Amino acid sequence: MQVNKQIKRILLKLSGEALLGKKEFGVDPGVLIYMAKEIKSILDLGTQVGIVIGGGNIFRGEGLAESGIDRVTGDQMGMLATIINALAIQDALERQGLVARVMSALKVNEVCEDYIRRRAIRHLEKGRVTIFSAGTGNPYFTTDSAASLRAVEIEADLLIKATRVNGVYSEDPLKNQDANHFETISFDKFISKNLKVMDTTSIVMCKENNLPIRVYDINIKHALLDIVQGKNVGTLIT
Repeated sequence: MQVNKQIKRILLKLSGEALLGKKEFGVDPGVLIYMAKEIKSILDLGTQVGIVIGGGNIFRGEGLAESGIDRVTGDQMGMLATIINALAIQDALERQGLVARVMSALKVNEVCEDYIRRRAIRHLEKGRVTIFSAGTGNPYFTTDSAASLRAVEIEADLLIKATRVNGVYSEDPLKNQDANHFETISFDKFISKNLKVMDTTSIVMCKENNLPIRVYDINIKHALLDIVQGKNVGTLIT
């Protein structure tokens, strides 16, 4: 992928924790407004935007399993949490004058559409922000894996992972200030170093489908716009 090439279609992966803002639980309305404005800036360029959202600000299946809840039940609870977050993002986008659709891997027809690949692509082609919720619809798969899967299915040019740090480091820079930052890193090197920014399943899927990943700090204003315009922001995994 050429760095100076403008991106036509992206899949943006947001963690549930990103929606916390300064809250300890739930959704910070200020973060929703901020993200909606960031997304609007790239839609105004004509970029098609798909979003996968996590649910860690409400429930995290793996964490619940550690406390004794059945893992499958915990993951199902987590999937429902992603639907709550998706509806919150949809509302924030609509308040910015955008058109957004929530699609779910689980059947919740009263509040959102079922995920159907061809319909999702049609939404994107019509300029609608398409939010993919409920992960893959299966337990034991993270929303990172769901992001890679949906990105491949909708033929995105780039998977963008929003985190709390600006890219991929040799160690967690929030814990070790001497951690090395990677401007670019290969899929194989990412896997061999056992880096934790995304799970291995999602990385392998992107590698097999030649889908580059850009990791950036969600708190940097206009970074999303810079990425879509082909600028070097964060880390490129390719």
